[in-house]
Formats: sequence, C-alpha cells, structure tokens
Amino acid sequence: MRIDSMNQVSQVYNMNKVRKVNTSYQASFSDKVEISQLGKDIQIAKKAVSAAPDIREDKVAAMKTALENGYSVSDNDLADKLLESFAI
Repeated sequence: MRIDSMNQVSQVYNMNKVRKVNTSYQASFSDKVEISQLGKDIQIAKKAVSAAPDIREDKVAAMKTALENGYSVSDNDLADKLLESFAI
C-alpha cells in the first residue's frame, strides 16, 4: 500500500477533532402546544370514567337479595337472551 500524500491523511485525522460550537446566542422563539376541543372533551371523559366505581354496588346488592330470595332463570330463557344479544 502506498500513500502519496501525508497531507491528505493528516487532513482526515483533523476532521475528527471536536469543534466548539458558539452557544452564546439565545433563541427568539418558543414552543407552544394547543389541545383541540375534542382532546379536551376526551380528557374530561377519561376523568369521569376513572372517578366512577368499577362495581355498581346498588345493582350487586339488589341481585344478591334476589338470589337469596330464590330468584332463578330457566336455561331456555338464558339461551334465548344470549342468542338475541349475539344475533346480527
């Protein structure tokens, strides 16, 4: 291998040196974020859902009372309701 010019090689090595960047200037702009009305509505809905309880205690209590008093559903009625809910 022959190197014709050491000058070119030294220039390559000089390119890898870290150069200082002038950081004395200050930016004259600022970032700005605007949330659309739909985004605000979604935030309100998320807060309302997160504040709501996962279990509706009044419905659970009513069902427990009904079951304790002998409430039952026939198999055919249950199957009919399931078919109605999944029918297209």
